[in-house]
Amino acid sequence: MKKTCPECNSEVIGRTDKMFCSVKCKSIHQYEKSQKENTFYFSVDKQLKKNRKILKRYNKSGFTTVRHTILLEEGFNPKFFTHYWKNQKKDVYLFCYDFGFLKITKNGTTKYLIVQWQDYMNA
Repeated sequence: MKKTCPECNSEVIGRTDKMFCSVKCKSIHQYEKSQKENTFYFSVDKQLKKNRKILKRYNKSGFTTVRHTILLEEGFNPKFFTHYWKNQKKDVYLFCYDFGFLKITKNGTTKYLIVQWQDYMNA
């Protein structure tokens, strides 16, 4: 009885318990399976990396203020962050890895204050 590869339908030659015709087909099968099983994880990870990239691009000085609409237009989503830090004034900065943001409103305009993680924040 001939066995066929579940990936490309080629004949599987070799051991009786061999399932795929080649390492390439086995790898493709495992990758596709991983993508299906980890869809939520990959989408969250993708958004976190996107948020960090946007924050980094706008934070050239280590401490920057940007209108929130500009960041949102670029695909920034403030609901995705890795951790937070609270300063002495009880302001809560949300971080995407090493770049953080604080939502502030001045004169009716909403902005994000962007900062980079500092050693003193570990304490």
